[in-house]
Amino acid sequence: MSSFNRRFLLLALPALTACGFEPVYGTGGSAEGLRGQIIVDAPTTKNSFDLVARLEERLGRPQAPIYGMNVALTVEEKGLAISGSNDITRYNLLGTAVYVLRDLATDQQVYKGTVNTFTAYSASVQPVSTLAAERDAQLRLMTALADKITSDLLINSGEF
Repeated sequence: MSSFNRRFLLLALPALTACGFEPVYGTGGSAEGLRGQIIVDAPTTKNSFDLVARLEERLGRPQAPIYGMNVALTVEEKGLAISGSNDITRYNLLGTAVYVLRDLATDQQVYKGTVNTFTAYSASVQPVSTLAAERDAQLRLMTALADKITSDLLINSGEF
């Protein structure tokens, strides 16, 4: 059975190259042209700072950027679980990032995208524990949004 799977894979590889498939991270792939080429506008909040830090980690610190990026963040908090004493014990954080990539030479928009995701955290009777859980959830949310932005840029980098 495993030899059948290998044969199928070997037969499928030429079909992938024939349809124009190329790995994003391969030599000459679209990711190569974005590394260190995007400068994100300066962060103004803790959440935007965490988002920019993750974007720079994934896309590389800008060396000689040719693109600028503006990111508009919205984070909404909703109570998920309510105890018998009418206390909220679990919160959901819903995050949306609308970003615009622009050519720095012409200041023209070259790509625009929107990503969204969510995360959650539990509240406890200790305010310090709840605050720590909330901060951790916000960091996880910004990391997930930055990863989605990066994936979207890599997938669509042939458009700009």
